[in-house]
Amino acid sequence: LNKYGRPLLGCTIKPKLGLSAKNYGRAVYECLRGGLDFTKDDENVNSQPFMRWRDRFLFVAEAIYKSQAETGEIKGHYLNATAGTCEEMLKRAQCAKELGVPIIMHDYLTGGWTA
Repeated sequence: LNKYGRPLLGCTIKPKLGLSAKNYGRAVYECLRGGLDFTKDDENVNSQPFMRWRDRFLFVAEAIYKSQAETGEIKGHYLNATAGTCEEMLKRAQCAKELGVPIIMHDYLTGGWTA
């Protein structure tokens, strides 16, 4: 994030369940635009019918780039790539990489044996 001489400021986006991917991306944007250095997915945010993982990744990437352009600062977001299989996790990680979002997370509790 290229930040030195001060603590990094970040938060976990809430509510963790119930937002559409578009509204989730808006929450990420508002936090980053408002001065946070990074945001992160809650461990339970995965791929629900109301917010599929790919849609979330796309709206979050848009929020990061928009907030960076407006603030002139590097921003980040921890995308939860946890999935039921290693293959699916790698697919999600590759998607994040292609979107230019280099920070992903894996939750070993919800990932279970896939970890």
